[in-house]
Amino acid sequence: MTKKERAAAIIERLNEEYPESVCTLEYQDPYHLLVSVRLAAQCTDARVNMVTPALFAKYPTPVEMAQADPADVEELIRSTGFFHTKARDLVIQANQLLERFDGKVPDNIDDLLTLQGVGRKTANLVCGDIYNMPGAVVTDTHLIRLANRMGLVDTKDPKKVEFALRKILPAEESNDFCHRCVLHGRAVCTARKAHCEKCCLDEVCLKHL
Repeated sequence: MTKKERAAAIIERLNEEYPESVCTLEYQDPYHLLVSVRLAAQCTDARVNMVTPALFAKYPTPVEMAQADPADVEELIRSTGFFHTKARDLVIQANQLLERFDGKVPDNIDDLLTLQGVGRKTANLVCGDIYNMPGAVVTDTHLIRLANRMGLVDTKDPKKVEFALRKILPAEESNDFCHRCVLHGRAVCTARKAHCEKCCLDEVCLKHL
């Protein structure tokens, strides 16, 4: 079985197991997703979802965030960890959005990567979830772990994983595949242990074979 064939079989089974492939971060618009992903670094999506309502009530758009005192932002996001860096990034990022992009979140990876605190993971998530860009691959820890265990890649470098998966995943399936890997990584193929005895991929995952 080639990697493309294995990927197709895995996609089919994950689609059946997790028919709803959604981002677990809660957001109302592209800017809110951009901010939420920054806060999610080294933090759970559940915790971020608890923090963002108060944050966006005070700073709903880049206009308000650009004028914010980072110390005030820190108090609102403290429980997400690394709050000094995150608050600084959010204020700088908001100013960049206003100065370069008329306050709008860019719709392409290259422009997104010019923003403070935005890496390839964030850029791919925004492009895939907001702008429905084919081929978006969000290389979070779950995807990297599962892609290696399933035999689709043999590297833990996020950028190498992203480009390797782009070669074998159907472009129209890649964004949903990443979301489903997160769901599967939390429920079954966890970091602590792969619960192979209840895995829907037992016939196609390299770890099983």
